[in-house]
Amino acid sequence: MIDVDVIGVRVEMPANQPVLLLREVAGARYLPIWIGAVEATAIAFAQQGIEPPRPLTHDLIRDLLEHFNKSLQAVHIVALEDGVFYAELVFDDGSVLSARPSDAIALALRTGAVTKVADEVFAVAGVDAPADEEDEVEAFREFLDSISPDDFSGGEETPS
Repeated sequence: MIDVDVIGVRVEMPANQPVLLLREVAGARYLPIWIGAVEATAIAFAQQGIEPPRPLTHDLIRDLLEHFNKSLQAVHIVALEDGVFYAELVFDDGSVLSARPSDAIALALRTGAVTKVADEVFAVAGVDAPADEEDEVEAFREFLDSISPDDFSGGEETPS
C-alpha cells in the first residue's frame, strides 16, 4: 500500500465533472478519481474546516463512531475494476467495510485517518507528474485539460 495525501477536488472541463486528486507521499504520482458533486462538496468542506449548521452525512458517521468509541484507522483504495474504484474502511478493531473512495476519503478527512492506495491501482491509474513543487499546480491544470474519465475506462465509482 502507498501512503497518499488528498490534494483536493477540482472540476474537469468541459464535462464539469469533479475529480478527486490524490498524490503519493513519497513520490510524484497522482491518482485522479472522478466523483459526484455531493461527495466533492463534502471533501472540500472537510479540507477547508467548514462546519455546516447541521451535520452532513459524513459528519454524522464521524459522530456515530465517536459515540460508540470506534475509530477509523485507515482508508485503503484497494481496486480498480472496469473503471470503478473500490475502497475499504479499516477500523481500530480490525474490522473492514467496503466503501466508495469519495465517501471513505470524506470520512478520513473528518477523523484524521490515513489514506493508502494499493500498488496495483497506482500501476494502472497513476499519473506521473513533475517533482518540482512550483510546477505542480500548472502541471495539474494541464493534466486535467488533457484527460477525460474515458481515459480510465470510465473512471467512475460504483453508483450508490
